[in-house]
Amino acid sequence: MNVSNRFGPLVPEMRPPPAYPGMRIGLLGGSFNPAHAGHLHISRIALARAGLDRIWWLVTPGNPLKDRSELAKLDQRITGARAVAADPRIVVTAFEAAIGTRFSADTIDFLTRRYPQVRFVWIMGADNLLDFHRWNRWRRIAALVPILVIDRPGAGLAALKAPAAAALRAWRISEHDAGLIADLQPPAWALVHGPRSPLSSTAIRAVSA
Repeated sequence: MNVSNRFGPLVPEMRPPPAYPGMRIGLLGGSFNPAHAGHLHISRIALARAGLDRIWWLVTPGNPLKDRSELAKLDQRITGARAVAADPRIVVTAFEAAIGTRFSADTIDFLTRRYPQVRFVWIMGADNLLDFHRWNRWRRIAALVPILVIDRPGAGLAALKAPAAAALRAWRISEHDAGLIADLQPPAWALVHGPRSPLSSTAIRAVSA
């Protein structure tokens, strides 16, 4: 699909962002319902610890594992993410809606085919690692890109005992080697620590209700 022709220049977030051979790009997927300072916090940790050039915030049409009854419209979530992403290295994109992918594995398949010389790294919080084994084709994700897991309050130790972490234990690298992760052949993953943010979109929605 020629996404740029379909959506045109007036909707830049609906087109895959530009990327160039050799770039190291982190992918942070989520509903961003709403985006908040915690997303920015873990993005900056990932940029620093993994030596990334960019992080793309993949504002999804909707998480298949979550209730969509409280999901704000996509354009509202894009606008909110742009307001929070106060770093020129962070790019907000919603191209998943344009190409019709529902699952992260499909998105990563698309990106690795479109940009074969870009070094992508999947970024997730340790709380997401707890449920990673429930994701559609999660083993495919691990086979396509290295994964950087950012510690989250109350989730770090439990995440290391999660089914996916146990299945991928042989491919875990030391936190001290996280700066190499973009250059590693997957599967490869690391759990990194840093100042932790307690913010979550669920809690923010609860306060705002």
